Amino acid sequence: MRATDFRQKVLRWFDRHGRDDLPWQQRITPYRVWISEIMLQQTRVATVIPYFERFMAAFPDVRALARADQDQVLHLWTGLGYYARARNLHRAAIQVVNEYGGEFPRNVDELQKLPGIGRSTAGAIASIAMGIRAPILDGNVKRVLARYHAVPGWPGETAVSRRLWELAEHYTPSKRVGDYSQAMMDLGATLCTQTSPDCDRCPLARHCAARAEGNPEAYPYPKPKKQLPVHQTTMVLLTDDEDRVLLEQRPPAGLWGGLWSFPELQDAEELPAFLQRLGLRERERGRLRPFRHSFSHYHLDITPLKVRVRDAAGAGAVAENGHAWVAPDEPGERGLAAPVKKLLDRLGDPDPQNELF
Repeated sequence: MRATDFRQKVLRWFDRHGRDDLPWQQRITPYRVWISEIMLQQTRVATVIPYFERFMAAFPDVRALARADQDQVLHLWTGLGYYARARNLHRAAIQVVNEYGGEFPRNVDELQKLPGIGRSTAGAIASIAMGIRAPILDGNVKRVLARYHAVPGWPGETAVSRRLWELAEHYTPSKRVGDYSQAMMDLGATLCTQTSPDCDRCPLARHCAARAEGNPEAYPYPKPKKQLPVHQTTMVLLTDDEDRVLLEQRPPAGLWGGLWSFPELQDAEELPAFLQRLGLRERERGRLRPFRHSFSHYHLDITPLKVRVRDAAGAGAVAENGHAWVAPDEPGERGLAAPVKKLLDRLGDPDPQNELF
C-alpha cells in the first residue's frame, strides 16, 4: 500500500471510530499533551485518567507546575510508579519557564533537550498540540508498524528501533498530522492490541504482513527474558506513643529519589545502633509478614519490622532532620513509594485480620 493510501485509511478510521473524549484531548495545549504522554508511559489509559485530572486541577499550566514543591508533585504521582518521570516533569517545567518564558519550544530537537522528553514524546507534543510534522513511536505505534510490515526482532534492539522509526517517518503526513498521531495510538490501543487483536475491524488488515502470516501476536518480538536478581531490605516502622510512624525523605537521586519512605536496614541486627543514632529507645517490636515488590530490573523482598519506641523528646528531635512523624492514615502531601503506601494503609487499618499482619 502506498503511504498516501495508508494515511487515508488510518485517518478515515479515526474519523469514524477514534477516541475523542479523553481528558487530554479536550482544550489541547502542549502542556496537557506533555503531561498525558509522560503519564501514559508504562501505564494504562484507565489508570491515568484520574491522575491526569487531579494533576491538572493542582497544576493547570506549566508555570503552576514550576512553582510547585517537588513533594507536591510526587504526592500527586504516588501510585503511578517510575518516579523519575515526575521528577523530570518538575525539572522540565522549571526549564520551560526559565529558559523559554513559559512557552514550549516549537522544535522537536529543542523539546528533546527538556528532561524526560524523548523523541516520541517530543513528536507527540509537536504534532498533536502544534501541528508540526513529526513522527511518533510509542508502544502502540510500534506494535501497529511491526505487525503491518512483519518487522522481526525486539523493538529495544537498535536495528529494529531504527527500522520502525524509518517506517514512522515514511507514513507521517504533512496535513492532519495531529489527528494521524492520535489515530495511530488509538489503533494500537483499541484494535491492534497486544493480545487478541481485532483484525476484522482494522483498516490496515488487508495489507498487514503479520496477519497474512497467520500470527499477528508474534509481532513485535517480546523482550528477551532474563532471570531478575533479588535484593533484600528491612523497612523499620517506628511508632511512638501516639501511634504515629516515622518517615524519612530519600536522597533526590537513586531509587525512589525524593520520596518519603520508612528507614531501611540490611537486617534487624542493625536496629540498636540505628535507634541510638536517632536518640530513641525501643519498647517492643514485632516482625511482620515479608512481601515482594518487583521492579523492571530486580525484585525487592521487604521485611517490615514494627518497633514501638519511647522518649518523646527524642522523637521530636528526629523530625527536625529530614524525618517526619505522621499518622498512618494521614501522611500529608508527600510522595510515597508503592510499598510504603501499602504499609501505611495496613498500619491505619484497624482490622486485625488484614493480610499483611
